[in-house]
Amino acid sequence: MAEAIDKQMYNFSIVRKFTVMAIVWGVLGMSVGVYIASELAWPFLNFDNAFITFGRLRPVHTTLVIFGFGGCALFATSYYVVQRTCQTRLWGGALAELTFWGWQAGMVLAILTYTSGFTQGREYAEFVWPLDIVITLIWVIYLLIYVMTLRNRSQPHIYVANWFYLAFILAVALLHVFNNMAVPVHWFSLESYSLHSGVQDAMLQWWYGHNAVGFYLTAAFLGMMYYFVPKQAGRPVYSYKLSIVHFWALIFLYMWVGTHHLHWTSVPDWASSIAATFSILLLMPSWGGMINGIMTLSGAWDKLRHDPILLFMIASLSFYGMSTFEGPLMSLKSVNALSHYTDWTVGHVHSGALGWVAMISFASIYHLIGKVWNTSIYSIKLVTTHFYLATIGIVLYITSLWVAGIGQGLILRAFDDYGNLAYTFIESVNFLHTPYMVRALGGAFFVLGILIMAYNFYMTVKQSRKEASDIDGLAMIPANAHH
Repeated sequence: MAEAIDKQMYNFSIVRKFTVMAIVWGVLGMSVGVYIASELAWPFLNFDNAFITFGRLRPVHTTLVIFGFGGCALFATSYYVVQRTCQTRLWGGALAELTFWGWQAGMVLAILTYTSGFTQGREYAEFVWPLDIVITLIWVIYLLIYVMTLRNRSQPHIYVANWFYLAFILAVALLHVFNNMAVPVHWFSLESYSLHSGVQDAMLQWWYGHNAVGFYLTAAFLGMMYYFVPKQAGRPVYSYKLSIVHFWALIFLYMWVGTHHLHWTSVPDWASSIAATFSILLLMPSWGGMINGIMTLSGAWDKLRHDPILLFMIASLSFYGMSTFEGPLMSLKSVNALSHYTDWTVGHVHSGALGWVAMISFASIYHLIGKVWNTSIYSIKLVTTHFYLATIGIVLYITSLWVAGIGQGLILRAFDDYGNLAYTFIESVNFLHTPYMVRALGGAFFVLGILIMAYNFYMTVKQSRKEASDIDGLAMIPANAHH
């Protein structure tokens, strides 16, 4: 049945492929995350094998979760949303397949190069230079497919979710190209030198690093929110005007804030002050988007009692609101002096990554499954179980790292009566052991949740195929066979 829909109007085949791989990379990337969290709590897990040490597996974790899980979820949902809202088939035909296979090849090559010790050593963008070029080409094709599908729309209006998706695609292209400008040592070497150096390189790296959060992990997933929350709730967006103000304010403000990661360094004071100012201003559009999403459920609150997909959505919006309050707070120079270079920052990132990004992705994928496989979800009870495991995991993760980060900050800046440091560095490491164990436990809960999702997903697809074969079997029975 789903194949028939494909041929008639929409290309759901590519949506199905990216959805499958989002779950595959999610399971792998989050499992690696739990393992490296365990390596920090119990260092003997590093063993003597260089391939599985924390330093090599950490970029594997971030890449598979952000670009593997998050990227495939964004490809799947954006290709779905642009077709449904424009009421036209995805442009490009085989080009969409090229984005799929190219992206998966990029993830595999990233794993191989990272575990072999080849990286650029840059935050969130550690691919070797040939892989950067491949990713750029795939991204240009993605942009072309998206823009041409919008141009071919049968609806005069461009729905707001497409605004967020398009801003994400354009901004990430800009960020990726300028952050990864490098000179190879020679054509047959994976080694390269950055075109930038010193303070300029640090500023550029955090312009990229924070805008990867701003446009890849925020604007893009707001595209999901603005389509799937109204759809699942069966309600219109609370305020369309607010969504437009939210969009333009977010797009304008985010580009300025990256330098708040460089307070108390050799970056000019005026630059970090501007970054802190814009970070505080970001609270308004961020909370405007959160309020818009939550208020969309007005008149549909009773659905939360029996719809776990809506539970994922409301929780994701709540974490979005919390992490976008915490971010501006941590950008203040006085708070930053305590929090930065501690595990509070890691906890903050994961409150956004697990609470906002992963939860809205899970909800959107659960919504998509029924639509593109033309069936109902195998078990709603398993969706509910996944929700509670994920929520418990996030709470354990964040609270343990708040304790770890604030404790670290206080220990490392405490002085005795003579002006000497009151604690040694190793005392701060000893203090971290218990919070790190709790963090690993929280991650394990989260991974258990996505494993249940993977099983539920597999059984749903299996059920869909059985239903399709039953329908085909009935269609082959001659009309007069019942007489």
